Amino acid sequence: MTAQIAERLLYEGSEHAMCTNPLDDYFAMAGHRPPFGSPSTALWRGYVGRWEIVNDRLYLVGLSGTLEDGSEVTQASIFPDFPERAFAHWYTGTVRVPQGRQLKYVHMGYGSTFERDLLLTIERGVVVSTEIQNNGEADESQGQEGYGVGAMLIYPTKGRSRHRAQKDTDEGLL
Repeated sequence: MTAQIAERLLYEGSEHAMCTNPLDDYFAMAGHRPPFGSPSTALWRGYVGRWEIVNDRLYLVGLSGTLEDGSEVTQASIFPDFPERAFAHWYTGTVRVPQGRQLKYVHMGYGSTFERDLLLTIERGVVVSTEIQNNGEADESQGQEGYGVGAMLIYPTKGRSRHRAQKDTDEGLL
C-alpha cells in the first residue's frame, strides 16, 4: 500500500495532517460503508475528511470524495442532518498528528516516522488527554518538514474507467 493522503485537522488555530481515519469507525458502527472509488493508490479509502477540535470535542467539518460510479460525496451525503458540522460521538481512540521533519519514509499507510507525534486520546468524541511522543531528531538535510502526502486534488472519475483515472494519477494529471 502506498503512503496515504492524510485527513486534515484544525487544532489550536492551525491546520495539521491527521494520520487517523475516525470516519471509518462510523462506517463500521453503522454497518455500511458507501462504495467510495479510489482515484489513486495514495487514497485507498476514497475520501478526505476535514476535522476540527473545538472545546475538546472532535467534529467532522468537511468531506470530499467520489463513489465508484463517479458521483461526488460531501459531508451532507453522509450526514444530511449535519451538513456543516458533525460531532464525532462514535469515535474512541487516538488521533495521531505527525510533527517536525520526517525521520523515515514508509511506503505504506501512515507508517512514516516524524520527529514528534501529537497524540490526542479521544473518548466518544471528547479529547481526554494529549501527549507528545518524541521519535528522534533529524539533521538539517534529513526529510521534509511536516506530513508531505496530500498535494493532490480529488476529481470525480465519472465517464472514465478506474484504470484510466489511475493512469492519469500516475502520469501526474490528477
